[in-house]
Amino acid sequence: MKPSRIFFFIFFLTILLVIYQWPDDNCSSFLVTKGASTDGSVMITYTCDGEFLPHLKYRPAQDHESGVTIKVRGRDGKIRGEVKQVAHTYAVVGLMNEHQLAIGETTFGGRSELRNPDGLLHYFFMMELALQRAKTARDAIKVMAQLVEEYGYVSSGESFSIADPNEAWIMEMIGPGPGGKGAHWVALRVPDGYICAHANMSRIGEFPTDDPENCLYSAHVISFAEQKGYYDTKSGKPFSFRYAFDPPKPSSLRTCAARVWSMFRRSAPSLHLSPDFQRGVEGAKPYPLWIKPDEKLSLPDVMHVMRDHYEGTPFDMTKGVDAGPFGSPLRCRGLTWEVDGTKYSWERPISTQQTAFSFISQSRSWLPDQIGGVYWYGLDDTYTSCYVPLYCCIDSLPRSFTVGDLQKFSRDSAWWVFNFVANFANLRYHDMVQDILKVQTALEGQLLMLQPVIEKTAIALLDQDMELMVRFLTNYSVSQGDMVVKRWIELGEHLICKYNDGYVKDENGRARGVGYPSEWLKTVLQSKPEQFKLPTWGEDKKDGRLH
Repeated sequence: MKPSRIFFFIFFLTILLVIYQWPDDNCSSFLVTKGASTDGSVMITYTCDGEFLPHLKYRPAQDHESGVTIKVRGRDGKIRGEVKQVAHTYAVVGLMNEHQLAIGETTFGGRSELRNPDGLLHYFFMMELALQRAKTARDAIKVMAQLVEEYGYVSSGESFSIADPNEAWIMEMIGPGPGGKGAHWVALRVPDGYICAHANMSRIGEFPTDDPENCLYSAHVISFAEQKGYYDTKSGKPFSFRYAFDPPKPSSLRTCAARVWSMFRRSAPSLHLSPDFQRGVEGAKPYPLWIKPDEKLSLPDVMHVMRDHYEGTPFDMTKGVDAGPFGSPLRCRGLTWEVDGTKYSWERPISTQQTAFSFISQSRSWLPDQIGGVYWYGLDDTYTSCYVPLYCCIDSLPRSFTVGDLQKFSRDSAWWVFNFVANFANLRYHDMVQDILKVQTALEGQLLMLQPVIEKTAIALLDQDMELMVRFLTNYSVSQGDMVVKRWIELGEHLICKYNDGYVKDENGRARGVGYPSEWLKTVLQSKPEQFKLPTWGEDKKDGRLH
């Protein structure tokens, strides 16, 4: 078997495994345009949430012989179809390619009857192919549209964030139903100076049909909706993609619209966006697709937006009896439950322990592609993780990001290292998270401070020797990833030592019993007012002894 064929067999076997582990409805994405960022970066974020252990991938650029195809297999291992390979594919680090193109997603599901089991392409497969075949966001939209038209779309409803050094786009797609052809989709360019967000709920409503510079869409998206009875032209109302294909449900408002609301309220407090829509108040106005932030956002600002438990709002998950004695925002799945015939739901935050990995892509038009594209990568919960910069030109990865088994703990796997720290912290969250944030702030601050220096050196090397420049950025990215994981192992060991058996060691290493917060103790006494009360009979008023 030729090397290129071996590579693609392994590559798509990996994709097959990922497809059947990938989460269906638990992701968050935030889009920042050039004019909305402090330095002119286009940034998108992606939290990929689900109980699986990701292996970060690097795919080199390659030339392919004519007639080569990519075999797509089903769950049973049998070949379901083939996709024609292109003459040249671009290098990809994670979900960012060598041209600074990045793609993220969230699944909105939509109308279940529109899933097409006869389609060939899963959404993640399409993202991978687009990154290997497109240089710009517009190109990526066209590639994905052409792929589903030719091979069919098998996933449910999907929202994509697509960014290049100049533009950010949101694209939404849904299938045609069993036996149908292609997919129905619309893509909108986020206006420069604005930000956008989506979180497992369709966000595109009305869209212009005569503005190809800012809006692209499939040929029959409106007529198909009308044919299926999802939209009536005679109603006089403008067509809305989201109301046709993903009508709002109470559960999606509480767990999905709330995350969009929180990303927006952090970025533009002056708008005073009401929580009514995400709380399901009848007649409440949906949140706009995009807004202008009060101030331009820096990369640290975007990291901050993705670390959120609704702090500072009535829905703050670190407050109340549901947060336990130590203010933990962790809520075990499932999110909804029923008591005495009444249905309830926990809040679903942006920061969640179920996150497998997340990224913040940084695409910068004023720098060469090799240096301008940075894939800031983190594992596990965004709140207790640490983002590491991986430049889009690198040709190898930190090994600990590429290995691991969900069924076996190992310090060799970065995913397990970050999970250990985050899970241990839940024993005494309010205190331990302060130790975690101290290390996180120091490491990310150092990486951000080094960035201009590293890039200045890389630019100087680029003028002399491209290969040397790639080696320099690769060594830097890998070494920083290794350093962060090593520091996180040490952090875990520190937490075990400091917080042991319910004690907390002070600065001198002495174990102290610090007990529980008084507010939580009051709550305990409300439910059991007599059980913990000490007897007072025969007590000597002077020495407190019983006689």
